[in-house]
Amino acid sequence: MAVFGVLAAALGAVGLVAPGAQLALLGLPSPGARAAGDLTPAFLTASSMAALNMGVYYVLAALADWRAFFRWTVPFRLLTCAVFTFAALTGRAPGAFVGVGLWEGAGALATAAALRYDRREAEAAAPRTRPAG
Repeated sequence: MAVFGVLAAALGAVGLVAPGAQLALLGLPSPGARAAGDLTPAFLTASSMAALNMGVYYVLAALADWRAFFRWTVPFRLLTCAVFTFAALTGRAPGAFVGVGLWEGAGALATAAALRYDRREAEAAAPRTRPAG
């Protein structure tokens, strides 16, 4: 969780400070001039700020060992994976979004696996009590 949080916050900061670099990281072109009504910079600013905030939330949750938050992220990251992948496959978003979707899906599966491992370790370490009788 902490690693994902740091990466999200860092990439959000990159998008705020150097939007062209952020577009390049996503494999998207950064045209020198924009057409009238092109709101790409506004969208990039909004999504970068959201990524920065989300990254901080993840780091704080990791520092607090907030397991409920970890569990909540799994279905929503899988949903993000599905939406981004579907958007790319249907032409609504550039093909680079498949990579973003796969990153989210892999993160969700890694989180689910880690939570399952931790739960099994806790169950194995718990003392077994025998019923009276």
